[in-house]
Amino acid sequence: MLLCVISGGVHAVQAQFAQADRDSINRYSYLDFQEMKKSLSIEIENRPGPSGDPLAANAANTDESNVRSYSLPNPLMFSDGKKVTNQKDWWAKRRSEIVNDFESEVYGRLPETLPKVNWVVKSVKDTIVGSFPVQEKTMLGIVDNSAFPEIKVEIELVVGTPKEATGPVPVVMEFGFINWPFGKRAPEPNYFMSAYEPLWKQQLLSQGWGYAILVPSSIQADHGAGLKSGIIGLVNKGAARAPEEWGVLRAWAWGASRALDYFEKDADVDQKKIAIEGTSRYGKAALVTMAFDARISLGFIGSSGEGGASIMRRNFGEQVENLASSSEYHWFCGNFIKYASSLTIDDLPVDAHELITLCAPRPVFIGAGSHFIEGQWVDAKGMFLAGVHAQPVYQLLGAKGLGTNDFPVLGFPLINGEIAFRQHAGGHSTGPNWSTWIAWAHRYWDK
Repeated sequence: MLLCVISGGVHAVQAQFAQADRDSINRYSYLDFQEMKKSLSIEIENRPGPSGDPLAANAANTDESNVRSYSLPNPLMFSDGKKVTNQKDWWAKRRSEIVNDFESEVYGRLPETLPKVNWVVKSVKDTIVGSFPVQEKTMLGIVDNSAFPEIKVEIELVVGTPKEATGPVPVVMEFGFINWPFGKRAPEPNYFMSAYEPLWKQQLLSQGWGYAILVPSSIQADHGAGLKSGIIGLVNKGAARAPEEWGVLRAWAWGASRALDYFEKDADVDQKKIAIEGTSRYGKAALVTMAFDARISLGFIGSSGEGGASIMRRNFGEQVENLASSSEYHWFCGNFIKYASSLTIDDLPVDAHELITLCAPRPVFIGAGSHFIEGQWVDAKGMFLAGVHAQPVYQLLGAKGLGTNDFPVLGFPLINGEIAFRQHAGGHSTGPNWSTWIAWAHRYWDK
């Protein structure tokens, strides 16, 4: 009985400390948010974003009949109003215009000088994933902090490849967790009588492919209070960001690019066949990574929503006012705050379809969960429509788009082109789309 009381007391104290940490993070995030607004000379309050609670008075719109009319920027029109008519126009000028707008107004610019990363092997072990023998390497990317020793950054990466592979293999890199942070995970089911698919690592290994997990928080913390630490804080030597400087999504993407640097030297990895995968905020980061690093062969973008693959001008689900609030502004550059205060989303020079065009003509698979389970916050149709409006650029570059403008029924895969889409019947996960993605990926990796 005494042990139970003591144990309960310990858990209560731990919960109090956790709440105190959250309160502190929220407080310092808000202070940084206000400082950024001051640097932008924004004196008015931000417009509040809608609630994700469908029963709230300010619930987000989930009714298609209430979606407003909007006009999207044309990815095949130069900033001076002239049309892009050939591939040379795209590669020589138009693509860089879109990149510049995303860097200036949404995700931020990388610093001119960035520290080097030295990858070291922390451990190598032979293990079993499902029934597949694997060699798993745990790596640390030690970031040079000689310019500001007060901040230390070590990028965490795990790479698993089939033990019996006789040469380099394709690898899918996931933004995720090496150690699950949400409590004890349930044991894997016996798949023989289960309605569930095997886990993603097992499915990849069954194809003779490998996996990698990159830990975003080891690159940059996921809150505004951490912007003066991590890689952003290291480069700024502990000072605050300027309005055009990179946000957390771009920092995570930078970390993924450093992992690609490592893959180029790993004899177990086929550097020409590396895919990026992520869900939710990590889906946003995966799409940003692919857009800004041409070494990514394939994309698997799960439930990335507003600020990722979903059309931002659609008033459906999460809105720019949510993204540019003190709880999410850190994902973006400071300039992005303007579009929820002194400007509106219609003033933004780009939208999500143009982020997808930056991946062209490389294949990208956009996924979402069922609106019955995942809800409507991520706006599955908005992500589909972004793929639709990215099609002209893919077609200009000799690739195929979705092949339809009609939103498909739940579960129907649009996988005949270099832009693919499927809304699975599960929740906020890429899980039920893995076997579909793998079958689609074979079209490109078997060549």
